[in-house]
Amino acid sequence: MTPEPVPQDPTPNAEPVVAQADALEFGDPARGEEVFAQCRSCHQIGQGATDRIGPHLNGIFGRRAGAHDGFRYSDDMVMMGSDGLTWELETLDAYLENPKALVSRTRMNFAGLEETQDRADILAYLRQFSASPQNIPEAAPTAQAREVDLSPEILAIVGDTDYGEYLASECKTCHQQDGSDQGIPAITQWPTDDFVVAMHAYKRKIRPHPVMQMMANRLSDEEIAALAAYFAQSE
Repeated sequence: MTPEPVPQDPTPNAEPVVAQADALEFGDPARGEEVFAQCRSCHQIGQGATDRIGPHLNGIFGRRAGAHDGFRYSDDMVMMGSDGLTWELETLDAYLENPKALVSRTRMNFAGLEETQDRADILAYLRQFSASPQNIPEAAPTAQAREVDLSPEILAIVGDTDYGEYLASECKTCHQQDGSDQGIPAITQWPTDDFVVAMHAYKRKIRPHPVMQMMANRLSDEEIAALAAYFAQSE
């Protein structure tokens, strides 16, 4: 007589499968911090993070699109938020893959992250700085570092906006106020310190763009301050 097979309990396999799926969704936060390096010129995150060219990303998970107080969003981003767009895993993944496919006239000029793993990793990193709607603990904050350490004297220079407008004519051959040129970011309403630091990073060849390195190298500290003052108040 053939013995009946003993039924197998599927429960022991359930948790590993779920854990593996979660790991694939959120990726590796340590690697995500490395991927986030390409975002730091516009976005801050962690201790002391403030709005810069883009809004700070602390608490991004669960935030309604275009609703962070005090930041000037594009009309389309505000409209999408009013229509219910909220930043969660799925919506952030779609936005990072192709920002303009989700919000057609977003001011964020970023081509997107094509690799699924890059997006999973960076979302795992960002997730550490939000509250925990899915019981993922909030990470300890990190300090914000500048690309270039500049002397207080350079940062204290008050630029002449009229002179900055005169100098800006050459900048505007590439940088449009609405950021409409594909792949070329808008530079209007940059905080002056951010603009000054970025230009000095190009002068010191820390930022790699060869044309910007050449342009920045021709400018004095006072001219950089003038451009910073002009673009900070431009609409």
